[in-house]
Amino acid sequence: MDAVRLIVTSRRSLAAGGGVRELLAEVWRAQALAQAIGSRLAVVGPPELRGEALGLTELAGRGCGVLDTPELGPDELCAARLTELGEPCPVLMHLGGLLGEVGITLVGIACSADDEATYWQCMEAIDAADESRDRVLEMIRKLTSHDEALPEWETG
Repeated sequence: MDAVRLIVTSRRSLAAGGGVRELLAEVWRAQALAQAIGSRLAVVGPPELRGEALGLTELAGRGCGVLDTPELGPDELCAARLTELGEPCPVLMHLGGLLGEVGITLVGIACSADDEATYWQCMEAIDAADESRDRVLEMIRKLTSHDEALPEWETG
């Protein structure tokens, strides 16, 4: 499945809500998807994005690592269904939106957390999602400044 469709699916699942456990599982899935997209961009993406893409992979992996790993069936991991990246800019635009929503969801969970462990997991995951989003925004900036530097006939 292509990256944009997976991101849209992840955003819908996150927006559907649920209990804390379900939301944290959706956040984990979204971070795993960001990690997979970063990894794919690092290997086959434009050369100017490869360093930032590696950073995204690492940061999104940290976002997964600070959360308890949910028990998922084989078809429940969006990242495993990633088969096609597509054009980097739209993928990154959608991914930036998803990571922003991940951060907002985590803030909500942290504010209502009944225990300190959940609160601190959320704080660490918020930091990772925010830094991941920063990497995504930097890649978008690089792509758009590269496109603006090209003559119009090369961008058409």
